[in-house]
Amino acid sequence: MADGNTEQGPEQSVDCWRGCVIYQIYPRSFQDTTGDGSGDLSGITSRLAHVASLGVDAVWLSPFFKSPMADMGYDVSDYQAVDPMFGTLDDFDALVAEAHRLGLKVIIDQVLSHSSDKHEWFVESRTSRDNPKADWYVWADTKPDGNAPNNWLSVFGGPAWEWDATRRQYYMHNFLASQPDLNFHNPEVQDALLETVRFWLERGVDGFRLDTVNYYVHDRWLRSNPPLASSVAGTNGETNTYLFQEHLFDKTQPENLDFLRRFRSLLDEYGGRASVGEVGDEGRSLQTLAAYTSGGDKLNMCYTFDLLGAQFSPAHVRGCVEAFEAAVVDGWVCWAFSNHDVVRHVSRWTRPGGDPNAVAAFAIALLSCLRGSICLYQGEELGLEEAELTFEDLRDPVGIRFWPGVKGRDGCRTPMVWEAGADNAGFSPAKPWLPVPASHRAQAVDIQNGDENSVLAGYRAMLALRKAHPALVKGSIRFLETEGDVLAFIRQGEGETLLCVFNFADEPADWPLPPDFGPVVTIAPGGGAVLQEEGLSLPALGSFVGRAG
Repeated sequence: MADGNTEQGPEQSVDCWRGCVIYQIYPRSFQDTTGDGSGDLSGITSRLAHVASLGVDAVWLSPFFKSPMADMGYDVSDYQAVDPMFGTLDDFDALVAEAHRLGLKVIIDQVLSHSSDKHEWFVESRTSRDNPKADWYVWADTKPDGNAPNNWLSVFGGPAWEWDATRRQYYMHNFLASQPDLNFHNPEVQDALLETVRFWLERGVDGFRLDTVNYYVHDRWLRSNPPLASSVAGTNGETNTYLFQEHLFDKTQPENLDFLRRFRSLLDEYGGRASVGEVGDEGRSLQTLAAYTSGGDKLNMCYTFDLLGAQFSPAHVRGCVEAFEAAVVDGWVCWAFSNHDVVRHVSRWTRPGGDPNAVAAFAIALLSCLRGSICLYQGEELGLEEAELTFEDLRDPVGIRFWPGVKGRDGCRTPMVWEAGADNAGFSPAKPWLPVPASHRAQAVDIQNGDENSVLAGYRAMLALRKAHPALVKGSIRFLETEGDVLAFIRQGEGETLLCVFNFADEPADWPLPPDFGPVVTIAPGGGAVLQEEGLSLPALGSFVGRAG
């Protein structure tokens, strides 16, 4: 057993994760305490009171493991060590203890589908075809003409195969060439990975966010993927060639379910620990989510990229939620509007000439009312917009490779802004690893604290509303017929019925109350809606939450 903090967090039961609010922390950009320009674990610990003040239930830490940082920590070289740039295992234990003291659970990011090419497992695997770890990664012979064994592509561009001159074979990498894929068809690999998970369970971790959870298993026969019909027709307008294929064989294989059952069985040994899977499965994400969360023996919940895109309309939101409700009988979803891989939603959804703060307030009202758990990304509670960076500022390998057609993910990863007048907005006394945009300073935590009209106050109020009304946490959802840009639904459960209405338009809208709903009492703070006898008058980007009186 590791010498860590094994005390469980508050309210440890599997059921308490349903409807929870998770706050994602990107460690490199949260708070620097060592003066090296990068955030660290002690910095996170020092700022947990801010996170707790939001009213969230858990924090999710993006990777802090030992890594060459080719992909900012998503290339792990030691699953059981903290990278020195983030601190030590003692620092991690202190973080967990403080989080638990504040009533927060701790979720860590497990990157199991691949490792760094600097991991000792891969270093050994590539030395020969008959060493003890020769089959721990996905190796394949060439075609007779020397080409790769099939047409699989990397998410980060180019073929998913890299030639290794020592073994005289190709190895598979769904992402960077320095991120070789582990071979989940080998039981020894599964056993070794589960032991690394146990290591963190012993240190008191409450849950795991599983990176690229549907990428674990590949097709045994290495069959090539077919092209998408739109690619054959020449109508595929994607900038990433990865999206030209139908990914039938390089991910989302049926054997993946067996590993997820093993993973869940391990978590269940510790009582009340949870798993959140990231599903990236173009066109099939909800079906995959249903398979991965059903039956009570696999993942507790998954999140998809369905609401992480540019679409901002009532039809899209309703379509995603209803599709999930139809596909998933006993599983659970985690909705998010932003994370460390996508443009911040305030920038995606603010129309030309629009008010980003109004979009931020509207978004948290909507997210708080959806059925499912929800995930917030650091800085969105301040209404931060996507940072505009120069090529010289970039650190993300995706942006560096595909600039200027794709600017990469650094724009959403810039440092948190704590104090408007401090050096680097209070993030670090040294030059930060990414610049702090001047426009972000005015939205710093110290500016917004105490301002009842701020985005931050709106987040706290809506999360408090969600926590105060069980129907918003675990109740059912039923959409109502609307016209134009209005979205309306009913949340019902625990003896209460709530009406939630949202106007996505840039102009006011009137909406008649359902004739069978009866009297309505306003319960939501803000939103701008006016409740009249004949119905609701909603301002542009207005919202309303009311209880059946």
